[in-house]
Amino acid sequence: MKLIIINGPNLNLLGKREPEVYGSTTFEDYYKTLQAKYPDVDLTYFQSNIEGELIDKLHEVGFSYDGVILNAAAYTHTSIGIGDAVKGIETPVIEVHISNTHQREEFRHVSYISPVVKGVILGFGLQSYDLAIQSFL
Repeated sequence: MKLIIINGPNLNLLGKREPEVYGSTTFEDYYKTLQAKYPDVDLTYFQSNIEGELIDKLHEVGFSYDGVILNAAAYTHTSIGIGDAVKGIETPVIEVHISNTHQREEFRHVSYISPVVKGVILGFGLQSYDLAIQSFL
């Protein structure tokens, strides 16, 4: 099984940024944990703070991978383009969020991605990614 995790803006700061919300583990460290836990999964990882690069990556993998785990971060609530990119590809996408966005600011309650994905997992910290991988197995 070939899966990719795509992370959006500011997720490169995990472990440093708002640890009370996002925890103190870097994503790179957590990614190593996922790779060890799922040795039979061809798991790759991409992160960008740039909306167009996220869209380009979705286009690149959206017809050849078995699944995409997408945390578009703040773009979740603003990017019609990322939602359209998800809608335009064949690979199923799971939307993931570390925090429970419905417990946060009201603008985070709206997702332009949720209506076009296979499922949404949020609020379980970094374990949300693990749950997304399990959903594809």
